[in-house]
Amino acid sequence: MISVESFRYNKWANLHLLKVCAGLPTEQLELTAPGTYGSIAGTWLHLLSAEQRYIESVGGSEQRISEKKSFPGMEALRREAERSGEELVQLSQGIDPDVTVERTSPQGRYRQKLWVPLVQAIHHGNDHRTHICTILGHRGIAYGDMDVWAYAEAVDALADIEVYR
Repeated sequence: MISVESFRYNKWANLHLLKVCAGLPTEQLELTAPGTYGSIAGTWLHLLSAEQRYIESVGGSEQRISEKKSFPGMEALRREAERSGEELVQLSQGIDPDVTVERTSPQGRYRQKLWVPLVQAIHHGNDHRTHICTILGHRGIAYGDMDVWAYAEAVDALADIEVYR
């Protein structure tokens, strides 16, 4: 079974980092660093567009944002992250991850278990949030803690426990 808490963490981490990035001037949203996906803005658009594609591929709502369109702004991305993050939480509780479905891609037809795009959403989010943090860190821009320990503290899952990082 897929842990719903993983999806809650994914949503929390996205919203945390989006809040940091929303405070950046427009020119800083275009910053990049070697080894990362692209600019901060472009990485966010890619991350959330893909998240919505994963949701659609397991029978959730249709994709509402696209990398093929212009950058909609940080507030629009925050709203989409809130919506798609919550939908991933709900889907992780409401579908049988071991069901196999048939899909079509530009490369042809294929079969996959429903857990594949759900787990990919978690991995993909972590990967690209790391890219954004690399860009921010490279420029000396603070972004706070976003690891699972920070999430656990934020949701009071570590009461009376001293955490060593």
